[in-house]
Amino acid sequence: MLGAIREPPIDVQIALHSRDDNQTGLVLRGTRRTVDRVLKGLCSSPCFFCSVSLTMATLTTTMATTATMATTEASKPLEAQARTALTKATNYAWEIFSNRHWCGELESNVTVTCEHIFFLYVLYQHIDPGEGSQYRQWLLSQQNSDGSWGIAPNYPGDISTSAEAYLALRIIGMSTDSPELYRARTFIRAAGGLSKMRMFTRIFFAEFGLVPWTAIPQLPAEFILVPAHFPISIYRLASWARSNVVPLLIIAHHRPLYPLPNGLHKQNPFLDELWLDPATKPLPYGSSDPTDPVAFVFTILDKALSYLGGLRRSPTRGYARRRCVQWILQHQEKAGDWAGIIPPMHAGIKALLLEGYKLHDEPIQLGLAAIERFTWADNRGKRLQCCISPVWDTVLMIRALQDTPASLGIKLDPRIADALAWTAENQHRGPEGDWRVYKPNIPVGGWAFEYHNTWYPDIDDTAAAVLAFLTHDPATARSRLVRDAVLWIVGMQNADGGWAAFDHENNQLFLNKIPFSDMESLCDPSTPDVTGRTIECLGMLRDLLMRPAENAENGEKYGYPDGEGDAAADAHLLQIINTACARAIPYLIRSQEATGTWYGRWAVNYVYGTCLVLCGLQYFKHDPKFAPEIQAMAARAVKWLKQVQNSDGGWGESLLSYREPWRAGCGPSTPSQTAWALMGILTVCGGEDRSVQRGVRHLVDTQDDTLSQGDGGAAAWTEREFTIREPLHEASQRIGSD
Repeated sequence: MLGAIREPPIDVQIALHSRDDNQTGLVLRGTRRTVDRVLKGLCSSPCFFCSVSLTMATLTTTMATTATMATTEASKPLEAQARTALTKATNYAWEIFSNRHWCGELESNVTVTCEHIFFLYVLYQHIDPGEGSQYRQWLLSQQNSDGSWGIAPNYPGDISTSAEAYLALRIIGMSTDSPELYRARTFIRAAGGLSKMRMFTRIFFAEFGLVPWTAIPQLPAEFILVPAHFPISIYRLASWARSNVVPLLIIAHHRPLYPLPNGLHKQNPFLDELWLDPATKPLPYGSSDPTDPVAFVFTILDKALSYLGGLRRSPTRGYARRRCVQWILQHQEKAGDWAGIIPPMHAGIKALLLEGYKLHDEPIQLGLAAIERFTWADNRGKRLQCCISPVWDTVLMIRALQDTPASLGIKLDPRIADALAWTAENQHRGPEGDWRVYKPNIPVGGWAFEYHNTWYPDIDDTAAAVLAFLTHDPATARSRLVRDAVLWIVGMQNADGGWAAFDHENNQLFLNKIPFSDMESLCDPSTPDVTGRTIECLGMLRDLLMRPAENAENGEKYGYPDGEGDAAADAHLLQIINTACARAIPYLIRSQEATGTWYGRWAVNYVYGTCLVLCGLQYFKHDPKFAPEIQAMAARAVKWLKQVQNSDGGWGESLLSYREPWRAGCGPSTPSQTAWALMGILTVCGGEDRSVQRGVRHLVDTQDDTLSQGDGGAAAWTEREFTIREPLHEASQRIGSD
């Protein structure tokens, strides 16, 4: 039996069905090509991966193992095969290198593409037939045999995902008589009909008159006016929720009504065939359970606001709306993006249009151009990515590739320097950042996941970027680039000793009880996976700072501040690092499960979280204060990893482990999860370990030469399961609900 298991927070769009199957979301799959992860594990990568990231994870594991395998005669054939696989993966990584960095497709389920179709129809009341055909191809390719759409391919049908897909296909012209929609309709009705929709699906449907706005909880625009120091304010919401909620305050005020292909109707019958009782269309929400006093009180408050007309006649309403518009405009990037994710881009544009902006106005045109950059089209059809991952893909790939020369006996590819320079250019140095609301005095120096997201750098990307620089050139330990990044990371540490993804002390979990949050995804508390990577970063830097400075001229290109890099500066930074780690390790001790695992919020799940924590703790296993506990924890974790290894030598874990913790470590083997598991085991065991050799054998045997577009000297891995979670769009959907 597992110890205290926390429900997954959400993740960008994500949601394993709830008891009433009313919660859905977008689950992301780090691209089909797993080179990235395997590079770190044959090399490993964390959260979402595009084709690139999967490649990287494989590489690093191979390198770590080949270094120790050579000690045994029996391992030589496998070592040679691992080197060949590593060479092919490296070639593939450079094959997809473009414009000094890597960025692959960030796959998700169909909801973000469906919502984009809704958005386009709201704006233009028309979908280009050619474009509609491409969208239809993609949507139908994701349909399950029972007519449903799941939160991920090959997952059971989800009613909200299926309802959105059904409406999108109707909008682009599919007939209700088509066999695909007949099967979808049969599934939706058998699952309870549209009464079971999640809250965000209700909002999209209310905009078309398919459900009444009274079925949506109250979202008074005055919420924007609540001071940040209050226990309930927009800044108590996680970054992904905040960036969605502010434009939704405007949308909820206006309660817009847009036409569908059958015209404009306040009570539109366009989808009446999906209701079990189309005459009444029941859509209850809220809690009537007095044993949950927080949820019960929030429900009573919502009913009171509804009775008062949602405060629409409040004398403060005009001012509140202006503040919302000001916030939306302030948070728009120069390139047009909002928060680096699609949901607030859709919502932001709709909110501005409702407040009087025109399609030709600059903020709208910039926003539309930003959304277009998220589209992806190929022979499988056209779809929309909910997010893009250039920084993440690049720093993970850098770290994997720069370790390969020693294993292969070749020189480091000079293009690594180009990728590092690109990464340095994308470090945040400007005045933006919602994190400043609660931490105004810490240095700026983080990285975001995306190209254009100056308001929301994150701890995970920043730690991964620092690791890439430190691994490449130890001299950067004394650079301004690394120093500022680490001071920002340490400044964002929570009181419990852990780190969240984007925010400081964003842990008002009672907010998940409000009726609007039917997916319990409004907060960003500390998590073991992010904390594990962070202490890996701090541990590596600590070790380097304790060595004599060397190659200073190589670090200067990344920004040595004048007068720093001396012993006093090093001692000061070491003190800061040691203090932070002395708080983080007890957090990880407390958060280890009874099975020896750690929970992973940002990728699936216990395999991932356990790997990241082990990689971090390895730098402290000889610490006089924590050594006995760390060694015991690591032994329990590695024992669990070995116990859940599959018969084919790989590791796998299903998204279902978020809902059913007994499934931890259970699932078909995947390249990413195999690489993660190997990385974790290798912090304790050597390459001669039987589990390690079986895992490497699995990676070698499953490498796919057909993924390369070149002359046959490159290969990668196919990721057939969703192994990452994207919480940026978490406010919309989440993995694992009650």
